[in-house]
Amino acid sequence: MTPAEFLSDELADVASALRTKEEPFAFATIVRTAGATAAKPGAKAVLSADGTILHGWLGGGCTRSAVKKATIAALQSGQPQLVSVAPEELLAEKGVSPGDEVAGTRFARNGCPSKGSVDIFIEPCLPMPQLVVLGTSPVALALVALAPTFHWAVVTAVPDAGAMPAHQRQAIVIATQGQGDMDALKTCLVQPALHVAFVGSARKFATLAEKLIDSGIDAQRVNAVKAPAGLDLGAVTPEEIALSILADLVQIRRAPAGVADA
Repeated sequence: MTPAEFLSDELADVASALRTKEEPFAFATIVRTAGATAAKPGAKAVLSADGTILHGWLGGGCTRSAVKKATIAALQSGQPQLVSVAPEELLAEKGVSPGDEVAGTRFARNGCPSKGSVDIFIEPCLPMPQLVVLGTSPVALALVALAPTFHWAVVTAVPDAGAMPAHQRQAIVIATQGQGDMDALKTCLVQPALHVAFVGSARKFATLAEKLIDSGIDAQRVNAVKAPAGLDLGAVTPEEIALSILADLVQIRRAPAGVADA
């Protein structure tokens, strides 16, 4: 029985528990080794958001620092990482230094006496991003119906200037359309969110924005609101407007610095 087979059920249980708690984590898999190494290809581990091994095994301490850095980078960017840990003389032969990234591989120094080389693939696993929709307008209803198809966890909220559900990867769309616009904006702008969009004309939002700033809301937060919401697709119907908003969210989510894939 290989290490991967031996650990697969236990790794799956750990990963499932983390997904249930909506905690970010990463899978690490050793994909290649050369020379003397404790772990062999196929060895796997589940790592927490700070790079700590929660379950599994990747060998001794020679790779731990590199794996930790790669895990943090993967979870911050939402992109997989491939790290190659090798002795300094081998890195010199390749013409690279520790920390260099070449063709998608980041190199790190192995200072252990074994002088082996290990290539490790880090795959980030992020909670499904959350889309908070405020309002009961036709656009809001269309958005609530369409968003799960694009892998967003949808939460509906009441625009009463009360507490909003907290989530580390959250986008907010205000689709109140005249029914509590100001309360909805105040509710959304007092907490961090990746993206806040307002369904309405630029002229209408400009009037509301002036009032928000006068009320003490940070001008930078107000000016960051996307208004009108969505990409300019020439949308007319509620369903088309909802689609334009989701197109904008896809673009933000797939951007290198935006919300990573779930």
